[in-house]
Amino acid sequence: MVIEPDLSVELAGLKLKNPVLTASGACGYGQELAEFTPPESLGAMVTKGLSRHPRPGNPPPRLVETPAGLINAIGLENVGVEAFIRDKLPWLRERGAVVIANILGATADEYAAVAERLDRAEGVAMLEINVSCPNVKAGGLAFGANPEATAEVVRAVVKATRMPVMVKLSPQTSDITVMAQAAVQAGAKAISLINTIPALAVDLETRRPKLGNIVGGLSGPAIKPVALRLVWQVAQAVDVPVVGLGGIVSWRDALEFILVGAAAVQVGTASFINPKAALGIIDGIKAYLKDYNLPSLSEIRGRLITS
Repeated sequence: MVIEPDLSVELAGLKLKNPVLTASGACGYGQELAEFTPPESLGAMVTKGLSRHPRPGNPPPRLVETPAGLINAIGLENVGVEAFIRDKLPWLRERGAVVIANILGATADEYAAVAERLDRAEGVAMLEINVSCPNVKAGGLAFGANPEATAEVVRAVVKATRMPVMVKLSPQTSDITVMAQAAVQAGAKAISLINTIPALAVDLETRRPKLGNIVGGLSGPAIKPVALRLVWQVAQAVDVPVVGLGGIVSWRDALEFILVGAAAVQVGTASFINPKAALGIIDGIKAYLKDYNLPSLSEIRGRLITS
């Protein structure tokens, strides 16, 4: 008899219907892709990063295609937390989407202010902290560049909210497990990784950078092997759920992340190629479990054979 698999997962106390989430920034606030991927069909909708006040972002061009991905220099453009709560959140709430709000700031106090405001808004289930932001009090060094700064911002956010907090880590560190452990010790209930990798694209004819900001963040299939390694390392180093992202374009990619220890995955760049990518990944995961007669993802999660 073929078992009907259970795709649900638990993420820091949240029961999600499946392990597929959007990656922050790639799907806006949900409405942008709703015609193709209804946010309520996903495990959760991770919003575009939210700051205390609206941000205009970087000058164009802000997106360039590479042979195996995209480089973006959006510059954290967003409508600001107040406009999100007023104009975006009611629609997501009405659709029944599980909402994870990605938040950012230039100081720990700014992160805390956004978290506190979202804590008073109905319809947000979890916060994801983007620690790749430059810390203005530390001369522009990213919060995620050292464990003390990461812990500082996590503690500030945890104190400001009753919601579980997930920390999105940057690969720009000598030991990502140290960063993950610092975040967990400061109160994080989940870790997501990886954020984009700094990159440059140039135009040989004009001899100029292809991006208005000169450098940007590389995402897509090119970074998947790096992301897999780092997710595997972090999953072994912390006792909280790990969400994997970086180059996931198919159900096979998603299952590879789960095999190395991810509780769930986020889909980003793939949605630019195929706006229904996340739905195809959900269907593919379900088909795989059926083919192998596996009742749930726990049968393969973290089961990578290394000896």
